Amino acid sequence: MDEATDRRAELRRAAAEALRLDDEALLRSCEESFFIGSGPGGQHRNKTASAVRLLHPATGLTVTATERRSQVQNRGMALHRLRAALRALSFVPRVRKPTRPSRASKERRLSAKRHHAQRKASRRGED
Repeated sequence: MDEATDRRAELRRAAAEALRLDDEALLRSCEESFFIGSGPGGQHRNKTASAVRLLHPATGLTVTATERRSQVQNRGMALHRLRAALRALSFVPRVRKPTRPSRASKERRLSAKRHHAQRKASRRGED
């Protein structure tokens, strides 16, 4: 395996381990920072550090939540987004096995093509 594949497998394992943790343990494993969010919400939102940023060091994932005026609600939303990102990171795509069409399916396709060609030829006045 090459270096990039090893790194992806390592990140996938770290994400799977993080998903097994409960919310408190996952929050403890993250670096949490608060900042002043912008946008509608008035003075409470524009002057308080209610926006939350979570950084999960093991995987390098960063999520933010700024849509609520409450820091606690934003923390919950950021945790929800982090779990979704970890789930996406830990997903292992199935290996596709190449298949070949069966003899019957080839015959059906070819007979349909012949039938279509005959219909077109009959419109032209040819046989």
